Amino acid sequence: MSDLAEVSDELRAKILARPDMILEDPDVLRALIEASERSHGANIVDIRGVAMQRLESRLGRLEDTHRSVIAAAYENLAGTNQVHRAILRMLEPSDFADFLLVLCADVSDILRVDAARLVLEAENPGEDPSLRSLSHVLAIREVGFIDEYLTWGRTTALRKIVLRQARAGDTALYGEDGEWIRSEACLKLELGPGRTPGMFLMGSEDPHRFAPTQGTDLLMFFNGALERAIRRWLA
Repeated sequence: MSDLAEVSDELRAKILARPDMILEDPDVLRALIEASERSHGANIVDIRGVAMQRLESRLGRLEDTHRSVIAAAYENLAGTNQVHRAILRMLEPSDFADFLLVLCADVSDILRVDAARLVLEAENPGEDPSLRSLSHVLAIREVGFIDEYLTWGRTTALRKIVLRQARAGDTALYGEDGEWIRSEACLKLELGPGRTPGMFLMGSEDPHRFAPTQGTDLLMFFNGALERAIRRWLA
């Protein structure tokens, strides 16, 4: 018996003993199908082979979708945990100044943003000297400034959450940080009847960190908690 025959007999015995190893190996199975198609000649189409290729393609797309869904679920869970931690930290301060420092330092670190500012409106901004020491976390602007900032002066519907790329070198609110802020999340705060609105800004040096196409459910939840916390201090 030749060496080729011995090898063939050995392979044949293995395949007959364990045919499942052929079915479980997509590369081997594909090679067998291609060999079968070649044996039929160029003028014959193997319907089974074509159907198998299509099923394999659909399975590959399904696996990609499955991986994407799992990745999105993990990302959403991580984002939820971040927001919960940020809200719990936000509830700890015992005075308003400490609250502002925690909000624009600890909370922004938890949410992994590079800069944060709380913006409030006043009829006469800049008249309270006690707030000057907090200018790196708190900005007081004239009435109507927040709506103007949210829309950049355009005639468009106001939204509570605005995600967008930041204007290059805009230091009006971020101070020196504005030189490298490339995207921002703007959260409009409703502070109760008879009060002008507020705004919480989160800026990132990553131009893709905040974009209009991103979901805002978690930010809406955080925004609601922040509104209630600020109302407590204003009361």
